Amino acid sequence: MSGGVDSSVAAALCLEQGSQCIGVTLKLYKGESSCCSLADVNDARNVAFGLGIDHYVLNFTEEFDEYVVRHFIETYEAGETPNPCIECNRHIKFNSLLLRARQLDFDILVTGHYARITKDPVSGRFLLRKGLDEKKDQSYVLYCLTQQQLERTSFPLGELSKDEVRRIAEDKKFINAAKGESQDICFVPDGDYGSFIEEYTGKTYPGGDIIDMEGKIIGRHKGLIRYTIGQRRGLGVAANTPVYVAAKSTAANTVTLGPDSALFKKSLNAKDINLIACEDIKKPMRVMVKTRYLQKAQSATAEQTSDNNLLIEFDLPQRAITPGQAMVMYDGDIVVGGGTIL
Repeated sequence: MSGGVDSSVAAALCLEQGSQCIGVTLKLYKGESSCCSLADVNDARNVAFGLGIDHYVLNFTEEFDEYVVRHFIETYEAGETPNPCIECNRHIKFNSLLLRARQLDFDILVTGHYARITKDPVSGRFLLRKGLDEKKDQSYVLYCLTQQQLERTSFPLGELSKDEVRRIAEDKKFINAAKGESQDICFVPDGDYGSFIEEYTGKTYPGGDIIDMEGKIIGRHKGLIRYTIGQRRGLGVAANTPVYVAAKSTAANTVTLGPDSALFKKSLNAKDINLIACEDIKKPMRVMVKTRYLQKAQSATAEQTSDNNLLIEFDLPQRAITPGQAMVMYDGDIVVGGGTIL
């Protein structure tokens, strides 16, 4: 129970189904954060009290620092762009928390994610499906879940729209029925990733050359950690036409700028793959692929090139495919699986 309306309604629906429940709020970050604040904890506790269930705060700050914050920093240092929400799901919410649930003698982890879990009667595999509310669907950030984790997870909001969830909260007079949503990375609430990384590590990341597509020096950058593929703002370079970050080189410490057309590519390689709908992809498979959370899925062919790698060939060139971000494959509303873009 994060203190938000979604997890609060998920708890209420779970109780209505006759389950025995406790409410759990996670303390994840040691410093200032846009989630798990004292106000959030109090909101969650207030709802739990109203529902008549026990409420606990579990301290996962050490695990969060190791698996989420440090991964975030190391990915930026490698010249890539991380997705910390996915790493939090992978290591904290659906791993550490599930283990704690088992220790507490509870069978199922219930969350307020907008997604659905079903079981394939033929293969016997658990399937992850999109939430019915297309605008709220969170299946993209859940592609990392394993069969064992899906078996012990429930998403009561998967069949509901956000409006329906808020109406349920209002009917139950939850204190957080109208509470807004945070879109920022929780441990960098001001969005200044570069300053956060420098403060956390105590390092200063050296500036370097900004070059054009021909290799000509056209400016100076303020450290590679402050740039990502497709970025247009804050480049500090005067140009007659719009330019974007087209590439970064950690070896040369350069940022390459180019026109919008330079951002389009027809293929990608992905590592650290997790397949949900099948054990492996034995032959090239037609899929729909998202390379960003809010992107509309695009037609492509997926080929598994090793146990841990996938090659994705798009029908049409895609804009700003970004190393470090997640690639997630769909077959209709079913998540086939995904991986990290190389």
